[in-house]
This record gives sequence, structure tokens and C-alpha cells, in this order.
Amino acid sequence: MASDDDALKAAVFQRLHPRTYLDRFVAEKYRPDGRQFDGWRDVSVNVGSISTADGSALVRLGETTIVCGVKAEFAEPELDAPDAGFLVPNVDLPALCSPKFKPGPPSDEAQVLSDRLNEVLSTTIPLSSLVIKPGKLVWVLYVDATCINYDGNVFDAALLAMVAALRNTKLPKPIIRENDEHVVCSRTETIPLQIAKTPISMSFGVFDTTLLADPTAFEEPLLDTTISVVLDEQNSLVAVSQLGPGLPGDEDVLSTCISAAKQRRVSLEKQIL
Repeated sequence: MASDDDALKAAVFQRLHPRTYLDRFVAEKYRPDGRQFDGWRDVSVNVGSISTADGSALVRLGETTIVCGVKAEFAEPELDAPDAGFLVPNVDLPALCSPKFKPGPPSDEAQVLSDRLNEVLSTTIPLSSLVIKPGKLVWVLYVDATCINYDGNVFDAALLAMVAALRNTKLPKPIIRENDEHVVCSRTETIPLQIAKTPISMSFGVFDTTLLADPTAFEEPLLDTTISVVLDEQNSLVAVSQLGPGLPGDEDVLSTCISAAKQRRVSLEKQIL
């Protein structure tokens, strides 16, 4: 009974004084979930589970769970970009994934996530490879990710799910009929997407002066700054984003993040390649 009482007291204290709660763990050199500061949560990636999609993936990053489906449709290209198709990523954070989200239109967080993912994914597929008939017809790929369970670091999980789903995507081979120039899709032949880069993100949070890898939903609201490092398969830097104020010794912190991200990417790459 004493242990149950202690657990209840700890849970109440965590809820009422979250920053002090985390600070006490940090002072002891570890985190509430038992990880070291530089520890990452387990990741699993399963592809092809949505039979109605052209490509799909389910990613679990700790308790954070993202499902992503890719749907391909015909569209007319933009007038000023006749030789480019479309890639349209979107993230949904429904109320069912966390009490922090309410039913209704997309939250600001979901819109910001979608914009960030769009910037990174633009390097993944050459839009010219989505052209069926220049100036007339192209593919538009809707890459829709939904968070089933939210436990922090959704950007990393969503990007991993989207990249895995795109790598799993196969488009029906388009056939242009010569007599009327109409396009039909083959029922038997499919074509994989041309993947130019495989970007993977590794995110860190700064709590006071402590750098925490792969922050949880509990840790995220308490962080002073969040840094995301996106690397491709050559471990080259694709993007770096920082949410929050600047920090003393920013260059040293960023260098540490990039170094840790390169080590982490090696293990993550095995999940999707």
C-alpha cells in the first residue's frame, strides 16, 4: 500500500508542479521515463498495412503512434510549372490522440507541423517525376498522416511515417491512348516512386541548460527550445529548425545535436531501407 500511496503522491505532484518534478529528475541525471538525457525511445516501422492506399506506413516512436497513407490522383499542372506534379503532406492531430487537442478544425500545431513537413519532403521526390503528360496531366500525391496516440516528438514520427509510406508507394502505370489521348491506368503494372532523398529527423529539447533527446509529451511544454536536425542518407544536413528563443552557446548546442543525430540516423535508417 505504501508504494501505491507514493505513486499517487508522485502523480499528483507531477500534475501540480511539472517543472519542479522534471527538475528533480534532471538533478539526478535521468528522466521520468528512466532514460538518460541522450537516450532515444524505441522505434518500429510497418509498411503496406492500408490496402486502400497507394502506399502506407505505421510508425511507433515510444508511445507516439502515427499512421500514414499516400493517395495518388490525376491533376492538371500549374500554368507556371507544366513539368511538375504535386506533393501534398498533411498531419491530423485529432482529439482521440491526446486530451490537449479538441474536436473541430485543424489546430495551429497541426498546421505548423504540416508546413514544416512540406519543406522537408520537397527534397524527397523530384516533382518532375510525377509528370504524366507535360502541361496536361500530372500526379498529385496526398500524404496524409494521422496521430493515433500523442506522446511527444510528433514531427520526427510523422516525417518517418511519411518517408516510409512514400518509399512503399507504387503508382499504376499510366497508358496514353493514341486515338483520343486519354490516359488510363494499367490494372497489372505499377511503378515505384523516384526517391531522391530519404530525410529523417532527430529532435532535441533544451531544459534549462540540459539537452534532452527525443522529448516526450510531458517534457515538451517545459522546454525552453526545441531543435530538429534533418539528415539524408549521406548524413548530409537537409534542414535544421529551432522553436523557441536563442540560447547561450548556440553553436556548441547545435554541433552536439548534429553529432548525436548522425549516430541516431544509422539505426533509424535500417527501419525503412
